[in-house]
This record gives sequence, structure tokens and C-alpha cells, in this order.
Amino acid sequence: MALYKIYNGPFPTTAAQLAVTTGTSIKTMLQVKGVTALTMKVKAWGVSMDGAAAAAGVQWSLLETGTVFATVTASVAADILGWDSAGIATASTTYLSVGTAATGYTATAEGTITATRVFDSQFVQPTGQYAWEFSLGNEPVVSAVSALRIRVKAAAAVNAVCWALIEV
Repeated sequence: MALYKIYNGPFPTTAAQLAVTTGTSIKTMLQVKGVTALTMKVKAWGVSMDGAAAAAGVQWSLLETGTVFATVTASVAADILGWDSAGIATASTTYLSVGTAATGYTATAEGTITATRVFDSQFVQPTGQYAWEFSLGNEPVVSAVSALRIRVKAAAAVNAVCWALIEV
């Protein structure tokens, strides 16, 4: 198996990691979809925001959606970081599907979701950050036909970076 870390934006080279506005309605900031017949384990995930002052908490959720996918800006293989030796040696697109209805970021449409499994949900101050690493043996598993999403709902828009560390 291989580990990959994925952010909600293109992988940086000479610039900093891109932060994306949350907006004020529910929005998928990052979506990860495996290739057919492969499940994914979520090892860790996190968010950080650049708000200037404490305000109403921003709600973040890590969840699995069934066969309904958000319309996202498609990630490319170079946006997905191989985290361990297997991930470095194996192209991310071997295990992860990329495209506007697959792995990508900054959703423009959520789709009509009929089923979810929520793995974690937290309110985080817009000046703060949150990261969670699941205990070994207790990592959530995303079905081979589903997608992992990091979604946000904010009272006031703020720029954010989020990420997921997954094993496939």
C-alpha cells in the first residue's frame, strides 16, 4: 500500500500553498476518489485558516459520500504528494482517480447527496487550525465506490488550507 498527502489546491513549487476562500454556504474544499475496486484509509486530516479576529466558529467535516460527487477543480498527479517510499515510487494516479467529478478541490457544485458517513466534524475559530491523526487500527475506510470529502460551512468567508493523508 501507499500513502499520499493531498491539499485543497495545486501543489506549490516556487509559491506558497494556495489558500482558498470558504465562502458562506456549504462547500467541498477537497474531494478524494480512489480508482475502481480500491478502498482508502484516512490516516489524518487537518485545516488552517487566516482569519484576522476570533468570530463564530467555522464548521469543518470529514466525510464519505456515496456515489454522488462534487464538481471540483481537478487535481493532477503532481498535486498529490507521495508520503512514504511506496507513494513516492508509485504514481498517485495509479490509485487515485483525478477529474472534475473525482479527486480535486474548491467545489463549484455539491451534487444531490443522498448518503454520507461523517468521520469527524469540528467548529474551529477562523484564526485557528485543527489536525487529527486517527489511531492505528481505527482509521476510517472509504468505500471503493465513494469519495472522501472535507467540507466547510462558515458564517463569514475566510481563506483556508486543508489536507488529507490517505493510504491506498
